[in-house]
Amino acid sequence: MDYIIEMLGITKEFPGIIANDDITLQVKKGEIHALLGENGAGKSTLMSVLFGLYQPEKGIIKVKGKEVAINGPTDANALGIGMVHQHFKLVHNFTVLQNIILGVEEVKHGVVKTEAARKKIVELSQKYKLFVEPDALISDITVGMQQRVEILKMLYRDNEILILDEPTAVLTPQEIDELMNIMRDLVKEGKSILFITHKLNEIKAVADRCSVLRRGKYIGTVDVEDADKEVMSEMMVGRKVNFTVAKEDAKPKETVLEVKNLIVESKREGHTKRLVNDVSFSVHKGEIVSIAGIDGNGQSELVQALTGLSSLSGGQIFINKEEVTKKNIRYKNTHGLSHIPEDRHKFGLVLDYTLEDNLVLQEYFEPEFQKHGILQREKITKHADELIEEYDIRSGQGSVTPARSMSGGNQQKAIIARELSRRPDLLIAVQPTRGLDVGAIEFIHKQLVKGRDEGCGVLLVSFELDEVMNVSDRILVMYEGEIVGELDPKVVEIKELGLYMAGSKRGGHHED
Repeated sequence: MDYIIEMLGITKEFPGIIANDDITLQVKKGEIHALLGENGAGKSTLMSVLFGLYQPEKGIIKVKGKEVAINGPTDANALGIGMVHQHFKLVHNFTVLQNIILGVEEVKHGVVKTEAARKKIVELSQKYKLFVEPDALISDITVGMQQRVEILKMLYRDNEILILDEPTAVLTPQEIDELMNIMRDLVKEGKSILFITHKLNEIKAVADRCSVLRRGKYIGTVDVEDADKEVMSEMMVGRKVNFTVAKEDAKPKETVLEVKNLIVESKREGHTKRLVNDVSFSVHKGEIVSIAGIDGNGQSELVQALTGLSSLSGGQIFINKEEVTKKNIRYKNTHGLSHIPEDRHKFGLVLDYTLEDNLVLQEYFEPEFQKHGILQREKITKHADELIEEYDIRSGQGSVTPARSMSGGNQQKAIIARELSRRPDLLIAVQPTRGLDVGAIEFIHKQLVKGRDEGCGVLLVSFELDEVMNVSDRILVMYEGEIVGELDPKVVEIKELGLYMAGSKRGGHHED
Protein backbone atom coordinates (compact mmCIF):
# COMPACT_ATOMS: atom_id res chain seq x y z
CA MET A 1 0.00 0.00 0.00
CA ASP A 2 1.43 3.43 -0.91
CA TYR A 3 1.10 5.91 1.91
CA ILE A 4 2.11 9.53 1.46
CA ILE A 5 2.60 9.96 5.22
CA GLU A 6 3.45 7.32 7.81
CA MET A 7 3.91 8.09 11.47
CA LEU A 8 5.10 4.88 13.13
CA GLY A 9 5.25 4.33 16.90
CA ILE A 10 5.28 8.04 17.80
CA THR A 11 5.64 8.85 21.50
CA LYS A 12 5.68 12.43 22.83
CA GLU A 13 5.81 13.33 26.52
CA PHE A 14 5.28 16.56 28.47
CA PRO A 15 5.62 17.15 32.23
CA GLY A 16 3.17 14.81 33.95
CA ILE A 17 1.53 13.56 30.74
CA ILE A 18 2.21 11.24 27.80
CA ALA A 19 0.46 13.16 25.04
CA ASN A 20 1.15 10.55 22.33
CA ASP A 21 1.71 6.97 23.42
CA ASP A 22 3.10 4.78 20.61
CA ILE A 23 0.79 6.12 17.88
CA THR A 24 0.77 4.91 14.29
CA LEU A 25 -1.00 6.93 11.59
CA GLN A 26 -0.97 6.21 7.86
CA VAL A 27 -2.38 8.58 5.23
CA LYS A 28 -3.01 7.68 1.58
CA LYS A 29 -2.27 10.10 -1.22
CA GLY A 30 -5.34 12.06 -2.34
CA GLU A 31 -7.56 11.30 0.67
CA ILE A 32 -9.19 13.40 3.33
CA HIS A 33 -8.14 11.68 6.53
CA ALA A 34 -9.87 12.80 9.74
CA LEU A 35 -8.14 12.61 13.10
CA LEU A 36 -10.84 12.27 15.73
CA GLY A 37 -10.51 12.46 19.49
CA GLU A 38 -11.67 14.17 22.64
CA ASN A 39 -10.12 17.44 23.80
CA GLY A 40 -6.67 16.60 25.11
CA ALA A 41 -6.54 13.21 23.30
CA GLY A 42 -3.24 14.20 21.66
CA LYS A 43 -4.43 15.14 18.16
CA SER A 44 -2.81 18.59 17.94
CA THR A 45 0.37 17.24 19.54
CA LEU A 46 0.63 14.48 16.93
CA MET A 47 0.15 16.96 14.09
CA SER A 48 2.68 19.34 15.68
CA VAL A 49 5.18 16.46 15.62
CA LEU A 50 4.46 15.96 11.90
CA PHE A 51 4.91 19.70 11.29
CA GLY A 52 8.21 19.76 13.19
CA LEU A 53 7.04 21.92 16.12
CA TYR A 54 7.77 19.07 18.56
CA GLN A 55 10.37 16.32 18.44
CA PRO A 56 9.08 12.88 19.47
CA GLU A 57 10.87 10.77 22.08
CA LYS A 58 10.29 7.66 19.96
CA GLY A 59 9.03 6.72 16.53
CA ILE A 60 9.77 7.48 12.90
CA ILE A 61 8.08 9.53 10.18
CA LYS A 62 8.06 8.55 6.52
CA VAL A 63 7.03 10.83 3.67
CA LYS A 64 6.38 9.05 0.34
CA GLY A 65 8.02 5.91 1.73
CA LYS A 66 11.28 7.59 2.82
CA GLU A 67 12.21 8.07 6.47
CA VAL A 68 12.66 11.78 7.24
CA ALA A 69 13.78 14.03 10.10
CA ILE A 70 11.50 17.05 10.58
CA ASN A 71 13.32 19.47 12.85
CA GLY A 72 11.02 22.44 12.31
CA PRO A 73 8.30 23.92 10.08
CA THR A 74 10.93 24.83 7.43
CA ASP A 75 11.78 21.12 7.05
CA ALA A 76 8.06 20.29 6.93
CA ASN A 77 7.48 22.87 4.18
CA ALA A 78 10.41 21.50 2.19
CA LEU A 79 8.74 18.07 2.36
CA GLY A 80 5.45 19.56 1.12
CA ILE A 81 3.71 19.57 4.53
CA GLY A 82 1.70 22.66 5.54
CA MET A 83 -0.45 23.32 8.60
CA VAL A 84 -3.32 25.65 9.48
CA HIS A 85 -3.35 25.98 13.27
CA GLN A 86 -6.47 26.27 15.37
CA HIS A 87 -5.41 29.79 16.39
CA PHE A 88 -4.24 31.34 13.13
CA LYS A 89 -0.66 32.58 12.78
CA LEU A 90 -1.31 35.82 10.89
CA VAL A 91 0.11 39.33 11.29
CA HIS A 92 -2.99 41.49 11.77
CA ASN A 93 -1.64 44.79 10.47
CA PHE A 94 -0.25 43.17 7.30
CA THR A 95 -2.24 42.64 4.12
CA VAL A 96 -3.34 39.24 2.88
CA LEU A 97 -0.56 39.26 0.27
CA GLN A 98 2.12 40.20 2.81
CA ASN A 99 1.01 37.37 5.10
CA ILE A 100 1.05 34.81 2.31
CA ILE A 101 4.59 35.57 1.11
CA LEU A 102 6.03 36.14 4.61
CA GLY A 103 9.18 34.06 4.92
CA VAL A 104 9.41 33.17 1.22
CA GLU A 105 9.60 36.69 -0.23
CA GLU A 106 11.40 37.49 -3.44
CA VAL A 107 13.79 40.34 -2.65
CA LYS A 108 15.74 42.39 -5.18
CA HIS A 109 18.13 45.18 -4.07
CA GLY A 110 16.52 45.12 -0.63
CA VAL A 111 12.99 45.59 -2.02
CA VAL A 112 10.28 42.92 -1.77
CA LYS A 113 9.02 42.04 -5.26
CA THR A 114 5.31 41.25 -5.28
CA GLU A 115 4.16 41.18 -8.93
CA ALA A 116 4.77 37.46 -9.50
CA ALA A 117 3.46 36.65 -6.02
CA ARG A 118 0.25 38.61 -6.61
CA LYS A 119 -0.33 36.82 -9.93
CA LYS A 120 0.16 33.40 -8.32
CA ILE A 121 -2.09 34.28 -5.35
CA VAL A 122 -4.90 35.50 -7.61
CA GLU A 123 -4.65 32.35 -9.75
CA LEU A 124 -4.69 30.03 -6.73
CA SER A 125 -7.54 32.00 -5.17
CA GLN A 126 -9.66 31.58 -8.31
CA LYS A 127 -8.72 27.96 -8.94
CA TYR A 128 -9.78 26.86 -5.46
CA LYS A 129 -12.71 29.32 -5.20
CA LEU A 130 -11.18 31.04 -2.17
CA PHE A 131 -12.15 34.56 -3.31
CA VAL A 132 -9.53 36.30 -1.18
CA GLU A 133 -8.74 40.00 -1.67
CA PRO A 134 -4.88 40.31 -1.71
CA ASP A 135 -4.76 43.93 -0.49
CA ALA A 136 -7.21 43.61 2.41
CA LEU A 137 -5.76 43.98 5.90
CA ILE A 138 -6.07 40.85 8.03
CA SER A 139 -7.62 42.96 10.80
CA ASP A 140 -10.47 43.93 8.44
CA ILE A 141 -11.52 40.47 7.21
CA THR A 142 -13.71 37.81 8.82
CA VAL A 143 -12.34 34.80 10.67
CA GLY A 144 -13.53 32.58 7.81
CA MET A 145 -11.54 34.66 5.32
CA GLN A 146 -8.48 34.57 7.59
CA GLN A 147 -8.65 30.80 7.45
CA ARG A 148 -8.68 30.93 3.66
CA VAL A 149 -5.55 33.08 3.81
CA GLU A 150 -3.92 30.32 5.87
CA ILE A 151 -4.95 27.74 3.25
CA LEU A 152 -3.59 29.99 0.47
CA LYS A 153 -0.33 30.28 2.40
CA MET A 154 0.08 26.49 2.11
CA LEU A 155 -0.91 26.40 -1.56
CA TYR A 156 1.49 29.26 -2.34
CA ARG A 157 4.30 27.14 -0.87
CA ASP A 158 3.22 24.23 -3.10
CA ASN A 159 2.43 22.07 -0.07
CA GLU A 160 0.88 18.73 -1.03
CA ILE A 161 0.00 17.52 2.46
CA LEU A 162 -2.32 19.92 4.28
CA ILE A 163 -2.97 19.68 8.02
CA LEU A 164 -6.09 21.53 9.23
CA ASP A 165 -6.37 21.73 13.03
CA GLU A 166 -10.04 22.04 14.04
CA PRO A 167 -10.76 24.10 10.93
CA THR A 168 -14.47 24.58 11.62
CA ALA A 169 -14.32 25.66 15.27
CA VAL A 170 -14.60 29.37 14.46
CA LEU A 171 -16.79 29.24 11.34
CA THR A 172 -20.47 29.89 10.73
CA PRO A 173 -22.54 26.99 9.29
CA GLN A 174 -22.38 28.56 5.81
CA GLU A 175 -18.59 28.99 6.01
CA ILE A 176 -18.28 25.35 7.09
CA ASP A 177 -20.12 24.22 3.93
CA GLU A 178 -17.84 26.41 1.82
CA LEU A 179 -14.74 25.01 3.53
CA MET A 180 -15.91 21.44 2.85
CA ASN A 181 -16.20 22.29 -0.86
CA ILE A 182 -12.71 23.81 -0.82
CA MET A 183 -11.36 20.62 0.80
CA ARG A 184 -13.00 18.46 -1.88
CA ASP A 185 -11.50 20.64 -4.63
CA LEU A 186 -8.04 20.42 -3.06
CA VAL A 187 -8.17 16.63 -3.02
CA LYS A 188 -9.36 16.53 -6.65
CA GLU A 189 -6.16 18.38 -7.52
CA GLY A 190 -4.06 15.67 -5.87
CA LYS A 191 -3.54 17.19 -2.41
CA SER A 192 -3.86 15.02 0.70
CA ILE A 193 -5.61 16.46 3.75
CA LEU A 194 -5.32 15.55 7.41
CA PHE A 195 -7.98 17.24 9.44
CA ILE A 196 -8.33 17.30 13.20
CA THR A 197 -11.87 17.45 14.51
CA HIS A 198 -14.30 16.10 17.04
CA LYS A 199 -17.43 16.83 15.02
CA LEU A 200 -18.80 13.55 13.73
CA ASN A 201 -21.19 15.02 11.16
CA GLU A 202 -18.29 16.84 9.49
CA ILE A 203 -16.33 13.61 9.22
CA LYS A 204 -19.35 11.91 7.67
CA ALA A 205 -19.72 14.80 5.21
CA VAL A 206 -16.18 15.07 3.94
CA ALA A 207 -13.66 12.44 5.13
CA ASP A 208 -12.64 9.20 3.44
CA ARG A 209 -11.04 7.56 6.45
CA CYS A 210 -10.90 8.43 10.12
CA SER A 211 -8.29 7.55 12.75
CA VAL A 212 -9.30 7.78 16.40
CA LEU A 213 -7.13 8.76 19.39
CA ARG A 214 -8.19 8.41 23.00
CA ARG A 215 -6.16 9.68 25.95
CA GLY A 216 -2.97 9.69 23.90
CA LYS A 217 -3.40 6.19 22.45
CA TYR A 218 -4.28 5.06 18.93
CA ILE A 219 -7.67 3.26 18.93
CA GLY A 220 -8.11 2.43 15.25
CA THR A 221 -8.91 3.63 11.72
CA VAL A 222 -12.28 3.22 10.03
CA ASP A 223 -13.69 3.81 6.54
CA VAL A 224 -16.12 6.67 7.06
CA GLU A 225 -18.66 5.33 4.59
CA ASP A 226 -19.08 2.11 6.60
CA ALA A 227 -18.90 3.52 10.15
CA ASP A 228 -21.85 5.18 11.86
CA LYS A 229 -21.63 8.12 14.27
CA GLU A 230 -22.37 5.92 17.29
CA VAL A 231 -19.41 3.63 16.53
CA MET A 232 -17.02 6.55 16.05
CA SER A 233 -18.18 8.36 19.19
CA GLU A 234 -17.76 5.20 21.24
CA MET A 235 -14.21 4.74 19.89
CA MET A 236 -13.54 8.35 20.81
CA VAL A 237 -14.81 8.47 24.39
CA GLY A 238 -14.71 4.80 25.31
CA ARG A 239 -18.41 4.56 26.14
CA LYS A 240 -21.79 5.09 24.56
CA VAL A 241 -22.74 8.75 24.24
CA ASN A 242 -26.28 10.06 24.51
CA PHE A 243 -26.87 12.54 21.67
CA THR A 244 -30.13 13.85 23.12
CA VAL A 245 -30.32 15.83 26.34
CA ALA A 246 -32.28 14.08 29.05
CA LYS A 247 -34.38 16.62 30.91
CA GLU A 248 -37.77 17.04 32.54
CA ASP A 249 -40.03 19.94 31.59
CA ALA A 250 -38.97 23.26 33.11
CA LYS A 251 -40.73 24.56 36.20
CA PRO A 252 -40.09 28.30 35.94
CA LYS A 253 -40.23 30.27 39.18
CA GLU A 254 -39.76 33.97 39.87
CA THR A 255 -38.05 36.31 37.38
CA VAL A 256 -34.26 36.43 37.83
CA LEU A 257 -33.31 38.64 34.87
CA GLU A 258 -35.37 41.41 33.42
CA VAL A 259 -34.12 43.47 30.49
CA LYS A 260 -36.05 46.59 29.50
CA ASN A 261 -35.53 48.49 26.23
CA LEU A 262 -31.80 47.76 26.06
CA ILE A 263 -29.86 49.73 23.45
CA VAL A 264 -26.19 49.33 22.50
CA GLU A 265 -24.76 51.67 19.87
CA SER A 266 -21.54 51.20 17.95
CA LYS A 267 -18.91 53.76 18.80
CA ARG A 268 -17.53 54.28 15.29
CA GLU A 269 -16.84 57.93 14.58
CA GLY A 270 -19.12 59.72 12.21
CA HIS A 271 -22.15 57.49 12.61
CA THR A 272 -23.98 55.53 15.24
CA LYS A 273 -25.57 52.22 14.53
CA ARG A 274 -27.77 50.36 16.98
CA LEU A 275 -26.18 46.95 17.45
CA VAL A 276 -28.81 46.07 20.06
CA ASN A 277 -32.06 47.84 19.28
CA ASP A 278 -34.61 48.29 22.07
CA VAL A 279 -34.48 44.70 23.36
CA SER A 280 -36.74 43.56 26.22
CA PHE A 281 -37.09 40.05 27.65
CA SER A 282 -36.99 38.15 30.92
CA VAL A 283 -35.54 34.90 32.27
CA HIS A 284 -37.04 33.01 35.21
CA LYS A 285 -35.30 30.82 37.73
CA GLY A 286 -35.60 27.18 36.70
CA GLU A 287 -35.59 27.65 32.92
CA ILE A 288 -33.08 27.72 30.07
CA VAL A 289 -33.73 30.51 27.58
CA SER A 290 -31.66 30.37 24.39
CA ILE A 291 -30.81 33.27 22.17
CA ALA A 292 -30.51 31.85 18.67
CA GLY A 293 -29.27 33.70 15.65
CA ILE A 294 -26.53 33.88 13.08
CA ASP A 295 -23.28 35.23 14.54
CA GLY A 296 -23.01 39.00 14.33
CA ASN A 297 -26.63 39.94 14.98
CA GLY A 298 -25.99 41.70 18.29
CA GLN A 299 -25.72 38.67 20.59
CA SER A 300 -22.16 39.48 21.74
CA GLU A 301 -22.98 43.13 22.36
CA LEU A 302 -26.12 42.17 24.31
CA VAL A 303 -24.18 39.82 26.57
CA GLN A 304 -21.34 42.30 27.11
CA ALA A 305 -23.88 44.94 28.13
CA LEU A 306 -25.66 42.53 30.51
CA THR A 307 -22.44 41.33 32.17
CA GLY A 308 -20.78 44.75 32.35
CA LEU A 309 -17.97 44.08 29.86
CA SER A 310 -19.16 47.05 27.80
CA SER A 311 -21.43 50.01 28.34
CA LEU A 312 -24.98 50.37 27.11
CA SER A 313 -26.58 53.39 25.49
CA GLY A 314 -30.05 53.00 27.00
CA GLY A 315 -32.37 50.69 28.91
CA GLN A 316 -32.40 48.92 32.26
CA ILE A 317 -31.19 45.56 33.64
CA PHE A 318 -32.64 43.95 36.76
CA ILE A 319 -31.24 40.88 38.53
CA ASN A 320 -33.46 39.47 41.26
CA LYS A 321 -35.68 42.57 40.94
CA GLU A 322 -32.74 44.86 41.80
CA GLU A 323 -31.64 47.34 39.15
CA VAL A 324 -27.98 46.65 38.30
CA THR A 325 -27.72 48.70 35.09
CA LYS A 326 -24.93 50.91 36.41
CA LYS A 327 -23.34 48.45 38.85
CA ASN A 328 -19.81 47.21 38.22
CA ILE A 329 -18.84 43.68 37.22
CA ARG A 330 -17.82 42.51 40.70
CA TYR A 331 -21.12 43.74 42.14
CA LYS A 332 -23.04 41.69 39.57
CA ASN A 333 -20.81 38.67 40.18
CA THR A 334 -21.36 38.79 43.94
CA HIS A 335 -25.11 39.38 43.51
CA GLY A 336 -26.12 36.28 41.63
CA LEU A 337 -24.56 36.49 38.15
CA SER A 338 -22.21 33.94 36.58
CA HIS A 339 -20.88 34.26 33.04
CA ILE A 340 -19.30 31.76 30.65
CA PRO A 341 -17.79 34.18 28.11
CA GLU A 342 -17.57 33.76 24.37
CA ASP A 343 -13.79 34.22 24.22
CA ARG A 344 -12.30 31.96 26.85
CA HIS A 345 -8.76 33.30 26.42
CA LYS A 346 -9.63 36.98 26.51
CA PHE A 347 -12.39 37.07 29.14
CA GLY A 348 -12.54 33.61 30.71
CA LEU A 349 -9.08 32.86 32.05
CA VAL A 350 -5.82 34.46 33.05
CA LEU A 351 -3.70 32.14 30.93
CA ASP A 352 -0.47 32.62 32.89
CA TYR A 353 -2.16 31.83 36.22
CA THR A 354 -2.42 28.30 37.53
CA LEU A 355 -5.63 26.32 37.26
CA GLU A 356 -6.32 26.77 41.00
CA ASP A 357 -5.96 30.56 40.81
CA ASN A 358 -8.28 30.69 37.80
CA LEU A 359 -10.87 28.71 39.77
CA VAL A 360 -11.11 31.41 42.51
CA LEU A 361 -10.94 34.52 40.33
CA GLN A 362 -14.29 35.83 41.58
CA GLU A 363 -14.01 34.60 45.15
CA TYR A 364 -10.38 35.05 46.27
CA PHE A 365 -11.43 38.15 48.27
CA GLU A 366 -14.12 36.26 50.23
CA PRO A 367 -13.37 35.31 53.88
CA GLU A 368 -13.21 31.65 52.83
CA PHE A 369 -10.05 32.21 50.76
CA GLN A 370 -8.22 35.10 52.45
CA LYS A 371 -7.42 36.30 55.96
CA HIS A 372 -6.39 39.94 56.51
CA GLY A 373 -5.57 40.20 52.82
CA ILE A 374 -3.38 37.08 52.73
CA LEU A 375 -4.51 34.27 50.44
CA GLN A 376 -5.19 30.96 52.18
CA ARG A 377 -3.31 28.68 49.77
CA GLU A 378 -4.39 25.33 51.26
CA LYS A 379 -8.05 26.31 50.95
CA ILE A 380 -7.58 27.49 47.35
CA THR A 381 -5.87 24.20 46.44
CA LYS A 382 -8.53 22.13 48.20
CA HIS A 383 -11.28 24.07 46.37
CA ALA A 384 -9.50 23.44 43.04
CA ASP A 385 -8.98 19.73 43.72
CA GLU A 386 -12.69 19.29 44.43
CA LEU A 387 -13.70 21.02 41.19
CA ILE A 388 -11.08 19.13 39.13
CA GLU A 389 -12.57 15.89 40.44
CA GLU A 390 -16.22 16.90 40.01
CA TYR A 391 -15.85 18.36 36.50
CA ASP A 392 -13.19 15.92 35.23
CA ILE A 393 -10.75 18.70 34.33
CA ARG A 394 -7.72 16.97 32.84
CA SER A 395 -4.37 18.67 33.30
CA GLY A 396 -0.77 17.48 33.47
CA GLN A 397 0.09 18.86 36.91
CA GLY A 398 -3.29 19.07 38.62
CA SER A 399 -4.21 22.31 40.36
CA VAL A 400 -0.86 24.00 39.67
CA THR A 401 -1.00 23.45 35.88
CA PRO A 402 -0.65 26.76 34.03
CA ALA A 403 -4.01 27.43 32.33
CA ARG A 404 -2.19 28.19 29.07
CA SER A 405 -0.86 24.64 28.75
CA MET A 406 -4.27 22.93 29.04
CA SER A 407 -6.29 21.79 26.03
CA GLY A 408 -9.12 24.07 24.90
CA GLY A 409 -11.80 21.70 26.14
CA ASN A 410 -10.28 21.48 29.59
CA GLN A 411 -9.90 25.25 29.75
CA GLN A 412 -13.63 25.44 29.00
CA LYS A 413 -14.47 22.89 31.71
CA ALA A 414 -12.46 24.98 34.20
CA ILE A 415 -14.53 28.09 33.40
CA ILE A 416 -17.77 26.14 33.70
CA ALA A 417 -16.67 24.60 37.00
CA ARG A 418 -15.82 28.03 38.39
CA GLU A 419 -19.06 29.67 37.24
CA LEU A 420 -21.46 26.89 38.26
CA SER A 421 -19.81 26.08 41.60
CA ARG A 422 -20.71 29.59 42.77
CA ARG A 423 -24.35 28.46 42.62
CA PRO A 424 -25.55 31.53 40.70
CA ASP A 425 -29.14 32.71 40.42
CA LEU A 426 -28.46 33.63 36.78
CA LEU A 427 -25.97 31.99 34.43
CA ILE A 428 -25.21 33.67 31.11
CA ALA A 429 -23.51 31.06 28.94
CA VAL A 430 -22.15 32.05 25.53
CA GLN A 431 -21.17 29.20 23.23
CA PRO A 432 -20.41 26.99 26.26
CA THR A 433 -19.66 23.92 24.13
CA ARG A 434 -17.76 25.63 21.31
CA GLY A 435 -14.83 23.48 20.24
CA LEU A 436 -15.71 20.61 22.58
CA ASP A 437 -16.05 16.91 21.84
CA VAL A 438 -19.27 14.92 22.18
CA GLY A 439 -18.38 13.56 25.62
CA ALA A 440 -17.66 17.02 27.01
CA ILE A 441 -20.75 18.50 25.31
CA GLU A 442 -22.95 15.83 26.89
CA PHE A 443 -21.37 16.61 30.29
CA ILE A 444 -21.85 20.39 29.96
CA HIS A 445 -25.46 20.06 28.81
CA LYS A 446 -26.11 17.91 31.91
CA GLN A 447 -24.54 20.62 34.10
CA LEU A 448 -26.73 23.34 32.55
CA VAL A 449 -29.86 21.25 33.12
CA LYS A 450 -28.73 20.42 36.67
CA GLY A 451 -28.20 24.15 37.36
CA ARG A 452 -31.65 24.88 35.97
CA ASP A 453 -33.24 22.15 38.12
CA GLU A 454 -31.54 23.56 41.21
CA GLY A 455 -33.26 26.89 40.55
CA CYS A 456 -30.78 28.81 38.43
CA GLY A 457 -32.01 30.82 35.43
CA VAL A 458 -29.89 30.13 32.36
CA LEU A 459 -29.50 32.46 29.38
CA LEU A 460 -27.75 30.45 26.68
CA VAL A 461 -26.33 32.08 23.55
CA SER A 462 -25.49 29.51 20.92
CA PHE A 463 -24.98 29.31 17.16
CA GLU A 464 -25.37 25.51 17.17
CA LEU A 465 -28.97 24.83 16.16
CA ASP A 466 -28.93 21.30 17.60
CA GLU A 467 -27.87 22.72 20.95
CA VAL A 468 -30.58 25.39 20.88
CA MET A 469 -33.28 22.82 20.03
CA ASN A 470 -32.01 20.23 22.50
CA VAL A 471 -31.27 22.27 25.61
CA SER A 472 -33.70 25.22 25.62
CA ASP A 473 -37.05 25.60 27.30
CA ARG A 474 -37.69 28.81 25.32
CA ILE A 475 -35.97 30.25 22.26
CA LEU A 476 -35.55 33.94 21.50
CA VAL A 477 -34.29 34.73 18.01
CA MET A 478 -32.06 37.75 17.40
CA TYR A 479 -31.78 39.33 13.98
CA GLU A 480 -30.00 42.62 13.31
CA GLY A 481 -30.02 43.62 16.95
CA GLU A 482 -33.68 42.89 17.62
CA ILE A 483 -35.59 39.97 19.07
CA VAL A 484 -37.77 38.88 16.17
CA GLY A 485 -39.51 35.88 17.70
CA GLU A 486 -40.08 33.78 20.78
CA LEU A 487 -40.45 30.08 20.01
CA ASP A 488 -41.14 26.84 21.81
CA PRO A 489 -38.48 24.21 21.00
CA LYS A 490 -41.04 21.44 21.52
CA VAL A 491 -43.16 22.59 18.58
CA VAL A 492 -40.92 24.65 16.27
CA GLU A 493 -39.17 22.97 13.32
CA ILE A 494 -35.48 23.66 12.65
CA LYS A 495 -36.42 25.02 9.20
CA GLU A 496 -38.80 27.56 10.72
CA LEU A 497 -36.17 28.59 13.26
CA GLY A 498 -33.79 29.12 10.32
CA LEU A 499 -36.32 31.46 8.65
CA TYR A 500 -36.47 33.63 11.78
CA MET A 501 -32.66 33.64 12.01
CA ALA A 502 -32.36 34.76 8.38
CA GLY A 503 -34.80 37.60 9.02
CA SER A 504 -37.44 36.34 6.60
CA LYS A 505 -39.95 35.64 9.36
CA ARG A 506 -40.91 37.74 12.34
CA GLY A 507 -43.44 37.71 15.11
CA GLY A 508 -44.08 34.46 16.90
CA HIS A 509 -45.23 34.75 20.48
CA HIS A 510 -43.36 37.60 22.14
CA GLU A 511 -43.41 38.69 25.76
CA ASP A 512 -43.38 42.37 26.41
